[in-house]
Amino acid sequence: MMSIQRLEQLNEMHIDVLKEIGNIGAGNAATSLSKMLDTEVNMTTPVVKILDITDAANLLGGPENVVIGILSKLGGDIEGIMMFIIEQEFAKSVLTSLLGVQEVSCDRLTDMELSAISEIGNIMIAAYTGSIGTLSGMNLKTTVPAITVDMVGAILSVPAIEMGSVSDKIIFIEDDFLSGKDDVTANMLLVPSIESLNRLMEKLGIQL
Repeated sequence: MMSIQRLEQLNEMHIDVLKEIGNIGAGNAATSLSKMLDTEVNMTTPVVKILDITDAANLLGGPENVVIGILSKLGGDIEGIMMFIIEQEFAKSVLTSLLGVQEVSCDRLTDMELSAISEIGNIMIAAYTGSIGTLSGMNLKTTVPAITVDMVGAILSVPAIEMGSVSDKIIFIEDDFLSGKDDVTANMLLVPSIESLNRLMEKLGIQL
């Protein structure tokens, strides 16, 4: 059996598997967010793309757009990085629901707002790692998520530096969450080591 050497080699079958992971992850996340926000949260089918860091930055509003990044390192059966990116609209929607604040600015968050966002990031990352474990039976460990507020270009330099030897591409999962009148997008970035990706696909019976 041939193994994957680079993310660019992922074929349609691999992408379908990642979409299913995204589907289960987004479903888990919507359920957890519903409980946390005490309101119904629905989600649309996630869009999964394999992107260059530059293209990912453009999709997130350009390298100078200020966003919140919540990063967790993966260990156990899968090594790599998972990063949840929260843009202005998502932050405003959840902080208005949770704390009743009306004005939210990503680059001027209070300690309480940062704490609430960090908890949401924690929930989202757990929802996606849980979906990988559910589908594959693999054991995933995560570090305590680190939260940072910065320009997209700076935040995306972290996976580029950490995993640059693997690939300059990332797995980009785009989710739309619907709550009340709000329709907000959340983005999960997954950068697994190539060995981990091969283990995952092998567990799921997918061959190159």
